[in-house]
Amino acid sequence: MPDTSPGEPLLNISIFGAFVVLTLFITFRASRNNKSAADYYAAGRSFTGTQNGTAIAGDYLSAASFLGIAGAIAVYGYDGFLYSIGFLVAWLVALLLVAELLRNTGRFTMADVLSFRMRQGPVRMAAATSTLVVSIFYLLAQMAGAGGLVSLLLGVEGALAEAAVVFVVGALMIAYVLIGGMRGTTWVQIVKATLLIAGAIVMTVLVLAKFNFNLSSLLGAGAQAGSELEPGAQYGLSGTTKLDFISLSFALVLGTAGLPHVLMRFYTVPTSKDARKSVVWAIWLIGGFYLLSLVLGYGAGALVGPEAILAAPGGINSAAPLLAFELGGTILLGVISAVAFATILAVVAGLTITASASFAHDIYATVLKKGARTETSERDEVRVARITAVVIGAIGIVLGILALRAGLNIAFLVALAFAIAASANLPTILYTLFWKNFTTQGAVLSIYGGLVICVGLIIFSPVVSGADTSIFPNVDFAWFPLRNPGIVSIPAAFLLGYLGSVMSKEKPNEAKYAEFEVRSLTGAGAEAAIKH
Repeated sequence: MPDTSPGEPLLNISIFGAFVVLTLFITFRASRNNKSAADYYAAGRSFTGTQNGTAIAGDYLSAASFLGIAGAIAVYGYDGFLYSIGFLVAWLVALLLVAELLRNTGRFTMADVLSFRMRQGPVRMAAATSTLVVSIFYLLAQMAGAGGLVSLLLGVEGALAEAAVVFVVGALMIAYVLIGGMRGTTWVQIVKATLLIAGAIVMTVLVLAKFNFNLSSLLGAGAQAGSELEPGAQYGLSGTTKLDFISLSFALVLGTAGLPHVLMRFYTVPTSKDARKSVVWAIWLIGGFYLLSLVLGYGAGALVGPEAILAAPGGINSAAPLLAFELGGTILLGVISAVAFATILAVVAGLTITASASFAHDIYATVLKKGARTETSERDEVRVARITAVVIGAIGIVLGILALRAGLNIAFLVALAFAIAASANLPTILYTLFWKNFTTQGAVLSIYGGLVICVGLIIFSPVVSGADTSIFPNVDFAWFPLRNPGIVSIPAAFLLGYLGSVMSKEKPNEAKYAEFEVRSLTGAGAEAAIKH
């Protein structure tokens, strides 16, 4: 394998540029129908269940799913595939517990649901803060993935070149959101999901053909090259590493149902039936893709080799592009890399619009402007959302450069975002939906408590300092031994929500809860609230 960029950088950048032009064209075409806040935030609720399910798959199958998991399987084998299992099983929680209920009770954001029967100001502020933090952590992973991928694609190395790549990704991301809103972002995600799954199928067939379509032979060759079939390659077998794996599993399985950019997708469909259909369709697409990732990961291990992958620009995240080059040369490398880049752009656009919508709708329009709804106020709200998108993009660029320099696995970074979502959002969502005696104090304490505990433990863990793979490897202030805090922060957030409610002097509004329950289970009254 070449030491720098496989293939021809000029051809690679041409294919990459064609994909960018295509997605920008789609975004521009879709933007012509954006006339109101509902158009900008929820695409006018005009997408069918099948379309939205495909877009959800496009949103969910991020750089972590394609680049990070393929690399983790290629280098670590069995332990790497555990990410796929966790990401997929998480959708059952989303389907069974939150998808339809959120669609029936919300308008644009997660905070619409959480504040329905609570005091608006404190709960919306807390939910918006949580949404911003989760989105930024998720952005961190996608930006790092983009930098590593394009570094490999163009053969650029060095901190300045990689920083320039991340800056370009951030600029494109901001352009998608400013121009297209949720409608344009959704169509980009639909196209991207279709291309990504098609590309994965092509690569899977080519890999299996190398081994006479014998999966056992493929796994054996991968194991011989270093992609282990037994557990322990990544997490080891000590007490601490086993606990770290359990903590990771908690975060992956419970995180999806608390991810704001996934929850926001349920508002783009016209009915609760379409919301259910969206999730079922997404599960089939995502599940099929993760089965393909097993073949791609072990194929990369067998045909490219873990050592060559780790030595390439982009490190562990370069497994899928290197496998594409091994299978189909420069053309396939360029196509797969461009699809992966489109994947990152679609996901970061979804994250950015979610974060900007949360600030503009929950903080600016509802808390600061007291919820006044006029045509002028809606225009101001969308304007604030666009300004926020620029700020979020700038933050994502800076943090993405830091993560890229640390060489962290993208799937691992996404797992941290899942831990924050599961800690700060999921307890409050479940309590709101299913516990009559949940109060404003419980909601605020659960969100802020889960957020502070989770982020605090990450800061004082080996992720940030004290190890060769840390973001700051030359200093050591890590006292929390686990790399994923989910096993501590998620139960703590549930406990804080309970204690905050039972110790609160506020009496639950039973009439409001009854209305909320009827609406969440039947959808009665939801359409009127949406139009209002």
